Formats: sequence, C-alpha cells, structure tokens
Amino acid sequence: MFETLRRDIQAARDRDPAVRSTLEILFCYPGVHALWLQRLAHWFWMRRFLFVGRFISHVNRFLTGIEIHPAARLGPGLFIDHGMGVVIGETTEVGENVTIYQGVTLGGTSLERKKRHPTIGDNVVIGAGAKILGPFMVGDNSKIGSSSVVVNEVPPNSVVVGVPGRVIYRDGKKVSQMDFDWTDLPDPVAQAMQCLLNRMQELEKELEELKGHVPQNSPADLPSSFRREG
Repeated sequence: MFETLRRDIQAARDRDPAVRSTLEILFCYPGVHALWLQRLAHWFWMRRFLFVGRFISHVNRFLTGIEIHPAARLGPGLFIDHGMGVVIGETTEVGENVTIYQGVTLGGTSLERKKRHPTIGDNVVIGAGAKILGPFMVGDNSKIGSSSVVVNEVPPNSVVVGVPGRVIYRDGKKVSQMDFDWTDLPDPVAQAMQCLLNRMQELEKELEELKGHVPQNSPADLPSSFRREG
C-alpha cells in the first residue's frame, strides 16, 4: 500500500512541472485524491460490498469532479492531471505510468453486462477531452491527442488524432520519451486538405498549358451553327 502511495506522489512530481512540494500533492491534487478513494472503493467492491464501493465512488466524484467506477482496474503510476470531468467506466483497465488529462472519457458502447470499456496499455498519454469508447486495446507508449474520439484499436507506439481518431505512425519507431507539446501532433484532415489543394494547383497548371497549345479560331473559321447572329 505504501509503495503504491509513493508511486502516486512520484508520478505527480515527474509529470507536472507545477509541483512545488510533496505537501502540495498530498492536499491540493484532486487526481491523486481520486485514485486513493477509488482504490478504497475497489477494495470494498471486490469483497462484494457493492453499495459501499458505489457510495465511496459517488463521494469521490462529489469531492474531486472525477468519476471512476469502483470495479475499474487502475495500474500503479497513473497520474490524472487537473482531472475535472474525467470518467472511467466499470470494465476499464489501465496499465502502468499512464497520464490522463481533464475531460477524458474511457467509456463503453454496449448495454450488455460484459467487457465494454477500453484497456489502456503502459506509458500511454491521453490528452484533454479525448474520448476512448469501446472494448479494445490502446497499445503501450501511445498518445491520444486532445479532443480525439477513438473507437478502434490502437497499435503500440502510435499517435492518434482527429474525429474519429486516426492512427499516425512515427516511422514505426518506439516513442522513447513523451513530450507534452500537443502542437507537434499531425492533423490528418489538414494533411488531406493540403493534398487536395496541391492537386488542384497541378490541374490548373496543366489546364493553362493545354490552353496555350489550342489555336484561337476567329468567328469566321467557326461552323455556321456556332456563329452568333447579330
């Protein structure tokens, strides 16, 4: 238990440049508080004290603005930054050293009582407002861009952006170090639009070249059916 608490505090220290002291983390970080309350709720849930687990989860949401179902399985080293509006569903599984920003939803797409929420691999970063919906895997070392909506499986070492989320590979190389500058993430829609604009420019250029090779006929050379009567 103490090792888990230590990792929670260390995760906040490592991944939030605004941290000034351990005391600040202990008393002023709702993401850390939400993890501790969820682990307590999970302990009761696994021992079939279902109402107690749900009630603690409800209090957790009231105090922190973060809703985590007591049945969700959260790995060590998870850091929820800011956290307001984060929702983590019942059958969600989160790996080690995951970072989640505010407004993230790890949700389901089915009403059946089965695995219906995502499984998040190790070292994944999920940007603010992202929605990951469905019972699929998000591979290790991946990044989910802010406000993306992910509805399909994500391979390891990938970057996902857009609505719906599209996977952008970085030359197939493993993401060894995660930066947090989301302005560097590619936009597949903008790239597609740029390709269309480039193609339009090429076609316009070809059309101008063809016009230069077409002889300019005078009205007298045109068939009588094409002449305008004055």
